[in-house]
Amino acid sequence: MSVFISEFTGTTVLILLGDGVVANVILNKTKGNNGGLIAITFGWAIAVFVGVYISVSLGGKGHLNPAVSLALAALDKIPWSDVPVYISAQLLGAMLGSFLVWVSYKQHFDDTEDAATKLGVFCTSPSISNPFFNVVTEAIATIVLILGALYITKSASTLGALDALPVALLVLGIGLSLGGPTGYAISPSRDLGPRIVHALLPIKGKGSSNWGYSWVPVVGPVLGAFAAAYLYKLIA
Repeated sequence: MSVFISEFTGTTVLILLGDGVVANVILNKTKGNNGGLIAITFGWAIAVFVGVYISVSLGGKGHLNPAVSLALAALDKIPWSDVPVYISAQLLGAMLGSFLVWVSYKQHFDDTEDAATKLGVFCTSPSISNPFFNVVTEAIATIVLILGALYITKSASTLGALDALPVALLVLGIGLSLGGPTGYAISPSRDLGPRIVHALLPIKGKGSSNWGYSWVPVVGPVLGAFAAAYLYKLIA
């Protein structure tokens, strides 16, 4: 249960701060409106730092991402039997975090007319729609994330409190360098959980939840997770 609580709490904070900075930048009449990509990438990096730090402080591993949990299971760093607990906690935490963002920015969602902008607070979308290349981009970014985290943590079994900062800087680098084509979901739960919440909430003029694209930020990171695990075994 401690693993579930730590992953759930850490992921909730991760998405609250991560989707929160997106809302602040792209929704109408916010203090951070039009803050740009740099604000979003720095906001997400801080979200990763705080989320991981909280998760580890609660006695957890600080994965906060199904791709990370799958890669560590593939490397025999955690039991496969624990993976469903990790993923369910991460998905539910992502859902709660995105719901709290909607509550915090409710008036700004109401004041924003563009449906795609509202959806962009919750989940990712491609700059140029091409499923093959979109999956490849997400897989490459996830490989960088997981290999970087594995070498940062060395033991590859936990993200200690001091490891949270370099991992956050890693995510910042991924966002700045590889975030342009797809918005760097690099985590199935980060995209799918908020997308489900978007579909369920009574958001004024929200439009489609773009389920046709929803498989890309799930499949890409999963493929990247297993590729990273294979590469780590090969070169470690």
